[in-house]
Amino acid sequence: MKKILFVVCLILVASSFAFADTITIKQFVIKENPFADSEVAIVAVDSAGNVQEKVDGVFAFTINGFQEQMKFEKGTAFYRHKLDKSSFFYVKHINDAGTHSMLYYIYKQDGKLRPMHVSWMLLVIIPLALVLLGYMFKRFIIIAIVIFCIFLYFNHHNGLTVPTFFESIFDGLKGIF
Repeated sequence: MKKILFVVCLILVASSFAFADTITIKQFVIKENPFADSEVAIVAVDSAGNVQEKVDGVFAFTINGFQEQMKFEKGTAFYRHKLDKSSFFYVKHINDAGTHSMLYYIYKQDGKLRPMHVSWMLLVIIPLALVLLGYMFKRFIIIAIVIFCIFLYFNHHNGLTVPTFFESIFDGLKGIF
């Protein structure tokens, strides 16, 4: 009888661990790390932009193509690599709920970092607008090509490669459907 009671108690205890709620990160933002110079922090937020303080533990992220294990404490993880100059910052997190990615341009001025979210629509609209203007005004074709080359050089010089460019557009399109 004691063995049966012990087995039942063991099953009840084991089932309470099996039904534990898992914490997932569905949205995040990039902010300047207030504790270190030229570093950023990844903050898990909800749909209203409030910090999810219950997010604790190690989560896998891909940052600019490199796998990183980010340790979250009270919804915040610190990226411990210093940024030397302004650059694009592509952060992707894959979990059971799907792929969540964000493209940021981190503007560095006077030692301060200002992360700015870059929408995938902006990445589509700028080249399409240049093509449309070049098509509508034949004399504008040379200027549109020069502006487009400057756009490509700016993106490449600041760390936004062509695969990352298209990956952020496709992730944005997947988010629509």
